[in-house]
Amino acid sequence: MTQIVQIGQLMSMMETFGIKHSARSLADQLDIAERNELSCREFLAALLTTEVEGRNARKSKRNYAAAHFPPCAQPLAEFDPGELASGMTLSQLEQLGELNWLDAHGNIVLAGPPGLGKTMIALGLGLRAIEEGYTVAFEKMDSFVRILDDAAVDRKAGFRLKYLRRAQLVIVDEIGYTPINRTQANKFFSFVSDAYERTSMIFTTNNEITQWVELMGDQTLTTAMLDRILHHARCYSLRGESYRLKHPETFAGN
Repeated sequence: MTQIVQIGQLMSMMETFGIKHSARSLADQLDIAERNELSCREFLAALLTTEVEGRNARKSKRNYAAAHFPPCAQPLAEFDPGELASGMTLSQLEQLGELNWLDAHGNIVLAGPPGLGKTMIALGLGLRAIEEGYTVAFEKMDSFVRILDDAAVDRKAGFRLKYLRRAQLVIVDEIGYTPINRTQANKFFSFVSDAYERTSMIFTTNNEITQWVELMGDQTLTTAMLDRILHHARCYSLRGESYRLKHPETFAGN
């Protein structure tokens, strides 16, 4: 009975100092330490490891929720670049998964016709980034420009824009599917300019880079924006048979 009280007191003190994950596992950790005759250092290491793992799991869960991924998000390993006719190899995909480009504040552009898995690759990289502790934000282009339009007058959009500006990786999906006006193009350019060499971005588009002038409606603005995007970018032009049509079960969540 005395031991239970002591453990309870210890747990209470640990929770006071915010060591909640270790506090919850204290009784089990003490039992393991006694059975295995662990030294004080070994016991402390095991207890702190529990705390670190618990905090990392909670952080990942919070970052995943904040990313706003669609239901079809799948791990990077689920995508097979061998099914593409050209544009990306398995070796290139594995290199992207190492996230060196993210540490260097680099960008990725995934271009090609619909259905080849551009969004799937982008989401896979986003999931990998969250696993490694990065903050990620995902938005389709039409949603992105709505946020830019509404941020000044809508509280929810304003909060989302703040998160997009703070995120270490921003994924902008389906550029080119929906036309945007000159004001929206200017706001998008401002966002990209602010993110330059500070935040990594992944763009998926059904248009070639040379066609972005038609989307933005201004040659000078588009050139300036692409100069920032492509300065530290890896670009992939995917070709092949529709991945979505060959694997409809993968995209059923959408």
